Amino acid sequence: MLKRSALMCGMLVSVMSQPAPAADLLSIFREAQTADAVYAGARASYLAGQEKLPQGRAGILPAVTLSANTQYNERDLQFRGAGAPGSATTRFNSNSINVVATQPLFRLQNWITYEQAKNQVTQTEAAFLQVSQDLIVRVAQAYFDVLLAENNVALAAAQKTAFSEQLAQARRNFEVGTATITDANDAQARHDLAASQEIAAGNDLEIRKQALRQITGRIAPELAKLSSRFTPALPNPDNMDNWVEQAGASSLQVKVAQAALDIATQEVSRNRSGHLPTLDAVASYSESAQAVGIQGGAGFDNTTKYIGLQLAVPIYQGGLTTSKVREALANEEKARQDLENTKRTVAHSTRSAFLGVTNGVAQIRALEAALISSQSSLDSTRLGQEVGVRTQVDVLNSTQQLISTRRDYAQAIYAYAINVLKLKAAAGTLTEDDLAHVNAWLEK
Repeated sequence: MLKRSALMCGMLVSVMSQPAPAADLLSIFREAQTADAVYAGARASYLAGQEKLPQGRAGILPAVTLSANTQYNERDLQFRGAGAPGSATTRFNSNSINVVATQPLFRLQNWITYEQAKNQVTQTEAAFLQVSQDLIVRVAQAYFDVLLAENNVALAAAQKTAFSEQLAQARRNFEVGTATITDANDAQARHDLAASQEIAAGNDLEIRKQALRQITGRIAPELAKLSSRFTPALPNPDNMDNWVEQAGASSLQVKVAQAALDIATQEVSRNRSGHLPTLDAVASYSESAQAVGIQGGAGFDNTTKYIGLQLAVPIYQGGLTTSKVREALANEEKARQDLENTKRTVAHSTRSAFLGVTNGVAQIRALEAALISSQSSLDSTRLGQEVGVRTQVDVLNSTQQLISTRRDYAQAIYAYAINVLKLKAAAGTLTEDDLAHVNAWLEK
């Protein structure tokens, strides 16, 4: 633990602390939940998807329609024949009100639509959970990208400083005749390259901060750094096949694709039912009134009530139903292939994340040893230069090797942290508790 603490302190160059506490991974995630446009859009889509169920249920429930009208009538009559008056004008009102209630008794399409609605709700819920898990991974990725970029800026500055010192020493040695102009030129080239790398690292840091801003909606604050409490560990269980099996059963991507196949299969049945007759119970109540009749006759009030059954048998619809069945069968096959592709993709992602975790543990441990070796090599090379057995170029090479090893070490740590979350996401079990577990590796 002491060795790791020393390595972490040497590798993760911290920025000057601010009076306000640094934002950690969980606090950034809380901001993203309220500010991220992708997550907000998915939440709206989830709410819209919930309405599929009452819409599907409506097709099997009674429908009641009320209609009414009123109109003013004016009739001009022209009479013909001997002794008949020449014309007459009649003005009167007519009114009516009608209530019709229909209860489907046998409409197979409507029942299948209702069952489809249930699967659509299931699909919407799985899709929203998937976006929620994706938000955790995106926040963690953006967060650690900023930390890595900050670390690279610090390492680039340290490398530039080290090369500046070597350049100054090379110039002094050349002036007193203990070194050649080649050493000075090589040190100058390394220094200029380090300056260029420092500019590139600063630009990359700004890009990473803007990527985090896209998720949270504001400029990234000071972020909590990785602490010495970080200890890489192998997955539990440490068996790739177990994780792949878990992903096949729990992956949200698979659930979304499976729901799409179920809906497509039901769509085939729904279109086939277009060949079947429909039977409805219908009840009606209507009232109508007319002020006067034609040629001044008496007005009337009329009330009509009826209840009965209404049967409709489709005979021929121009081939529309048959065509829709063929279309639905093709879409069902597409959904089946999409499901198979999703299962394979999820299995591949799970294996990749599992290897990322297991190999990440091994790589971190190897780079810990490489850091110690690189530091020892640099110390020995500097000592050898002082006694004349090593050259300026050897010192520059050792310095650059140490900086590169520190950069690789930081990248391995952050990649490991992301793969831990990606493995849980691939298996469909990623929660905020997993994010809190990673958050515990940060400085408080």
